[in-house]
Amino acid sequence: MHYRRIGDTDVSAIGLGAMPMSIENRPDETRSIATIHAALDAGVTLIDTADAYHLHAGEVGHNEALIAKALATYSHDTGHVLVATKGGHLRPGDGTWTRNGSPEYLRRACEASLKQLGVDAIGLYQFHRPDPAVPYADSIGAIRDLLDEGKIRMAGISNADPEQIRQANEILGGRLVSVQNQFSPAFRSSEPELDLCESIGIAFLPWSPLGGISRARDLGSIFTAFQKVASRHNCSPQRVCLAWMLSKGQGVIPIPGASRPESIVDSASAVDLDLSPDEIADLDSAA
Repeated sequence: MHYRRIGDTDVSAIGLGAMPMSIENRPDETRSIATIHAALDAGVTLIDTADAYHLHAGEVGHNEALIAKALATYSHDTGHVLVATKGGHLRPGDGTWTRNGSPEYLRRACEASLKQLGVDAIGLYQFHRPDPAVPYADSIGAIRDLLDEGKIRMAGISNADPEQIRQANEILGGRLVSVQNQFSPAFRSSEPELDLCESIGIAFLPWSPLGGISRARDLGSIFTAFQKVASRHNCSPQRVCLAWMLSKGQGVIPIPGASRPESIVDSASAVDLDLSPDEIADLDSAA
């Protein structure tokens, strides 16, 4: 495995997005735990979750508890694994997503996540999504307070624009370590945020990095370009996608979602796929 850095912590260059194991069409617990164990076997040391990754209204923290169980039952030491969770999103149980960025709620959410994960301090806590009903500064101020109190070890944000990234970093006193935004071949509107993170030394964690490959089948030239490179390297277009993403900067750490062991093993192997400058240029042009 190759490593990159979030704050003061070295993590695998490919992380595991655990959301598919807890929302709609989720697998049974046995397969989910096998998927997490396969990720660890492949050298993955970053697992991304959130308290809102659940299906029914009464199971907030389902994904966090699943990860805690998988780590506890793994046959090797997991002390080096960084679990990144989030607060600020909610799922009422009817399939919708709502938001609550109030400082009071974020504090309660963090306390609940600490219990679900079974830890004294959360490795990386991220404000999940801006709440239009709450001033952004108030939400980030709550994250700052949790950081100051030692309840979280590092602070990140998600679904943020460049202005919010700068504001969050200022409120946190230069301690913002990561930004998690959607980014894929078919969804490149977060490139300004990626470039900003790279310029100021903050990790950029693309969520749904492979979603664009699935949708790209309907976009013709995008899928064709990634499939062409994949055929040349005798691998999946998903692996090519992640390797292309890694070429975007040393701070880019994709977190592909997975609910099958085979999927995360294939994704993790992207760190060993060397794309030529010409291939990267061709993929840039197509995506």
